[in-house]
Order: sequence, then structure tokens, then C-alpha cells
Amino acid sequence: QVRLVESGGGLVQTGGSLRLSCEASGRAFSMYAVGWFRQAPGKEREFVGGISWNGGRIDYADSVKGRFAISRDNAKNTAYLQMNALKPDDTANYFCAATTLGGSLSPHLFDYNYSGQGTLVTVSA
Repeated sequence: QVRLVESGGGLVQTGGSLRLSCEASGRAFSMYAVGWFRQAPGKEREFVGGISWNGGRIDYADSVKGRFAISRDNAKNTAYLQMNALKPDDTANYFCAATTLGGSLSPHLFDYNYSGQGTLVTVSA
């Protein structure tokens, strides 16, 4: 079993930055691929990006490409989502998910074995 806990959300102005963390407890996090998702009130859930088990493959949604960066530190059992140049449209609950398919960068939440509750990001105009 893997438990994922996100942190780092908050209120930020347009153009600002935040770094979200996804800390995992449990075994073998270093073997899991991690995806980041977001969901805003009244909107569909959106895949933000993903990182393979060793960080060798990273992918992003077009909506965040060039502004967001995903990384991981397997020694700390933690994945990160660095968000820059934030826009009001980025306002959402952001959560991470992990899959035992270590090379997967699936944009579909159903392909992941575990997910966290999320952390809220609010970007003011």
C-alpha cells in the first residue's frame, strides 16, 4: 500500500509560482511512475503531467508545457510539481497519483493504483 500526501498549495497572484510536493509512504515508491492531475470546480479532471520511475521520461499537458516542471527525489520518496507563470485558469485542486507501471505516463487516472487527496491552488487575477 502507498499513501500519497500533497502539500504546497495556496493563494498566489497571476504570474506567481508555487511548488507542490507529493510525499509517499509505503514501499517501493522509487519503482512507481507518478502523475499529477488537477480538477477545478465544475470542470473535468485534467492530466497535468507525469514522470517515470527514474525521471527519465517526463510529459506535460499542452496547457502547462513551458510553465510547469515535474521532478522527483526517490531518496525522499517525493515528487514535485514546480508551477511558474501561474494563471487564474490554473486554479484547481492538484493531486498526485502513482502507478506500479514505472514507465507509464498515462493521462488516465484509472491507470494509477494510488492517489492523494490533493492540495488547493488558487490564482488570483
